[in-house]
Formats: sequence, C-alpha cells, structure tokens
Amino acid sequence: MNLASAPSVMVPTNNTALGLGFSGNLGNLDAYISAVNRLPMLSHEEEVSLATRLRNNNDLGAAQELVLSHLRLVVSIARGYLGYGLPHADLIQEGNIGLMKAVKRFDPDQGVRLVSYAMHWIKAEMHEYILKNWRLVKVATTKAQRKLFFNLRSHKAGLDAMTPKQIDALAKTLNVKREEVIEMETRLSGRDIALEAPTDDEDDKFAPIAYLSSDLSEPTKVIEAQQVTRLHSEGLENALGKLDARSRRIVEARWLANDDGSGATLHTLADEFGVSAERIRQIETAALKKMKGALVEYM
Repeated sequence: MNLASAPSVMVPTNNTALGLGFSGNLGNLDAYISAVNRLPMLSHEEEVSLATRLRNNNDLGAAQELVLSHLRLVVSIARGYLGYGLPHADLIQEGNIGLMKAVKRFDPDQGVRLVSYAMHWIKAEMHEYILKNWRLVKVATTKAQRKLFFNLRSHKAGLDAMTPKQIDALAKTLNVKREEVIEMETRLSGRDIALEAPTDDEDDKFAPIAYLSSDLSEPTKVIEAQQVTRLHSEGLENALGKLDARSRRIVEARWLANDDGSGATLHTLADEFGVSAERIRQIETAALKKMKGALVEYM
C-alpha cells in the first residue's frame, strides 16, 4: 500500500480522544512523517499499563495508542534502508505491519521496552519486502545502469553468454566500458532463488532459509543474552561480596583465575592457608552454596 496518502490503518479518522493533534487524510508522505513525529511518546508506566490492558482485556484502544506512539520509530528505521532504491513510503508501510505484529505479541512482564522489542519485527518486515524486490532493484540501481540494462537486453541475442568480441562491440556501440557490460550481463544472467522451499515440498531442509537464518536478534534471545551478561558481571560480583576474604580467595583461585578452568589445586591452597586439602574443599563447597543463593535474584 502506498503512503502517498496517509494510511488509514495507522491513522484513524478521529484521534481527539488520544490528543494526537491530527485527523483524517494527511495528504502526502512529508505530512505523514511530520504528524507522527508530533505524536506523544509514552512513559514506561503508561506503556506497561496499555500493554497489560491489551493482553488481559484485548483492549484495541490500548493497542492503537501503543502503535501510534511508535510510528516515529518505523520512520527512523525506514531511512536506513533507502539505499536499496525502494520507495520510502513502501518501507514505512511494511514497517508499520511489523510494528502491529510486535504490539500484538508484546509481553509487558518481560521487563523490556516495546521500542527494543518492536525493532526486530519492524526490521523483519522491511527485510522481507526488500528481499522480494531485491533482484529488480539490484539489477539496475542508477540511471546509467538502467540505461545500460535496457540497451543490453535489446542488443543481446538469445540467452547465451556473450563472447569477448560481442562484449567489445557492444561497449563501443553504447560508449561504455567493457567491464560495465560484463557486470550488467552477469546480473541479467543471474537467477532468483527462493529463500523458502515451496509449500508443497515436504523436504525443505535444503532451502536457503534453513542455513541463512539467524535467531541472534530474536527478542527472547536478546533478553536471555542480557540476563546472562548481568549474571556474569553484576551478579557474580555481588555473590563474591557475600563471602569472607578466605572463602573469596579460594573461589577465585579455583574457578576464576583462568578462563580455561585450570584453577589452583586444593593442595596448593591448603599449603597457602596452612590447613588440610579437605578443609579447603569444605570451605569451597560452603562458599559456592552461599554464592548460589545470592545469584537467585539474577536468574
């Protein structure tokens, strides 16, 4: 859907109740961008309240407020993909679809802001749109390339690869470098490959999507990674702080001295503190148990 006129799905005709400051047809893309940049942003408390209403009561009014308050995020992300040669309005429209999907799936109890969660879904929709249009855009992106593209198609006989003589002759005829002719012919000779296997194909494990996909930026994975990082830094330091000096020295020497886990032996520490190796083991066991209790709040 083109945003030459404001998308009605994103901008309801009556927003006075929300205090949004605009209504009806926005006229063009610039007016749309200007309008969404004036929309009020939500505080964390307002966001959680709205998301809870949507989740518990299927409150569509709450969903609308969540979507409208994040339209500026879609516009901002879309600007980063203008280099693909696709219309800004179309990128925004695809991003808006991703935003609505994010709002529908957002869980306020996860402790993450909607802006962070929604970025994944917004980018995913834009990526899908770009991939669907990639070949049309990539074949000819500049005015000179488009001119060469159409001229090459009209001069090229059949589907066979051009010989060096034909390339030289065509470059001379079109007054371009032979390297440019070779590059454009390569683009024209390339074929599209579907990322996903056909829906009627039972064995889709060899489709590109199976080995090109990555879940590193998937929201739940990001949250898990953040929790692990917090556990390793803040949580570990807090747990060590609960120990007495001797217990901390033993744990650090045994488990934190080297990254490969080759810490000090029980006998080495026994000699250092003038006690038996068994006593060092008992102190270590008690210290690790105490640390485990301190780490519970970070798990």
